[in-house]
Amino acid sequence: MQSELHVHFHPDERPFVDRVVDWAERALGTHELIRTGFLDPRQAAIANSIANRYPDLALRFEGGYDDAERRRALLAPDYRPLEYEEPGIAVLEVQAPGGERLELDHGDYMGAILGLGIKRDRIGDIHVHEAGCHVLVTDEIADYVNLHLRQVHRSAVLTELLPLEQLRAVKTQLEEMSFTVASLRLDGICSDVYRISRAKIVEPIRAGRCRVNWKVTEDPSKPLNAGDVVSLQGLGRFKLLAVEGETKKGRLRVKAGKFI
Repeated sequence: MQSELHVHFHPDERPFVDRVVDWAERALGTHELIRTGFLDPRQAAIANSIANRYPDLALRFEGGYDDAERRRALLAPDYRPLEYEEPGIAVLEVQAPGGERLELDHGDYMGAILGLGIKRDRIGDIHVHEAGCHVLVTDEIADYVNLHLRQVHRSAVLTELLPLEQLRAVKTQLEEMSFTVASLRLDGICSDVYRISRAKIVEPIRAGRCRVNWKVTEDPSKPLNAGDVVSLQGLGRFKLLAVEGETKKGRLRVKAGKFI
């Protein structure tokens, strides 16, 4: 089945396709529940697409709260009701010893946890607060991180594991910007959002360092649509919020929001 599936996905995605096939066949072959790591929205879409090819397979996604971006997949034979299965997600609270304000961002917390030898797929969404953050992690590594995470960047921290009900989710914030473009080409819009010349923005796109809706995109001329989420390695993410019509000179007015 893998070879048939591979033609539908980018070469970089094919190892993940193989993993999903293995999860599905293991769940059905051994009649067991499979909990994956946290998947990004593109990976979740791939998992859902492949799971639909197995009529006897049940699939559920759970990220710890309703609007989660990164979610675990639960797979099992369809006679096993997944709604009663625990998602296996814990909330790790990180804060300064005295509860004072921490001048840290998402990347600081992520880097500190990865620095403990934790794989990326063990970490879900991170919600940054003034006095620390709440990190969603898999149960399997929750105790380890709780025991060993004692510094983030240059700040000493304390940690505590909390039940999911105590998660303090933070709504995503966007730095909005409006500008005009000649077309909705990926390279043109990236150039304006990141304030980098189009000539320089083309190279990382062609090198496979750009994702549109979490899918690797190597074509600088790819047209974007309102609602698309674009990430460029090392430069962050933005969302094309709206295409607001044409100017008198025929250029397109667009609105984008950079994730902060």
